[in-house]
Amino acid sequence: MGYLNEKIVIVTGGASGIGAKITERFLKEGATVIAADINDHALKELNNNNRLIGMKLDVSSESSWDELTKSIYEKYGRIDILVNNAGISTEKTIEHIDYQDWERTSKINGFGTMLGIKYTTPYMLQNNRGAIVNLSSVTALVGMGLNTYTASKGAVRAITKAAATEFGSRGIRINAVFPGVIETPMVDGLQESEQALNRINALTPLGRLGKPEEVANAVLFLASDEASYITGAELAIDGGYSAL
Repeated sequence: MGYLNEKIVIVTGGASGIGAKITERFLKEGATVIAADINDHALKELNNNNRLIGMKLDVSSESSWDELTKSIYEKYGRIDILVNNAGISTEKTIEHIDYQDWERTSKINGFGTMLGIKYTTPYMLQNNRGAIVNLSSVTALVGMGLNTYTASKGAVRAITKAAATEFGSRGIRINAVFPGVIETPMVDGLQESEQALNRINALTPLGRLGKPEEVANAVLFLASDEASYITGAELAIDGGYSAL
């Protein structure tokens, strides 16, 4: 029996990158996973079966969240776990940021996380139990990158703590993980940051980039009943970078 046997799970951004690894790991532990993603191509690549369902979701849209959660509840009768993983990044420094950059990044990373909590908790409360894991970033823990990405991930950090205190007495645990630089297509695309990545590696006690499966393992722990007395926690998965 797996850690998540028979659990109904939503993983946003679950069709690619870190989200895909989380989806894969949760399936191995017995969960039924709804990989909710805005990327049609990535959704088509999913090997849909009885326990893996790809569904379209725009995390920044209330109507999209409402439709998704209602559909899942109608089919399965409950929602047990949410992983707020979907997000976007940016390399724009403060002198190049404009309002449109701020709005788009904050809407997806910050508001999207808030909407996930808003639309899944009513179903979790019906059973007085549930677990939510939000993906923030090491940039929310240290002074790295004065840009909209850092601000949006700082919002995720604050939302997590506020939500943990709001829902803890009603059986819902809410925690956050803070990945460092992880080997994903998003990071591969940040060509302008190659020198910065090399500097980060040099300063990281473990001396390398993280792997998506290492993030997935941490998310699994916080989502499972093994973490039954943990809520409002912050778990850095950064090779020790934030410890410096």
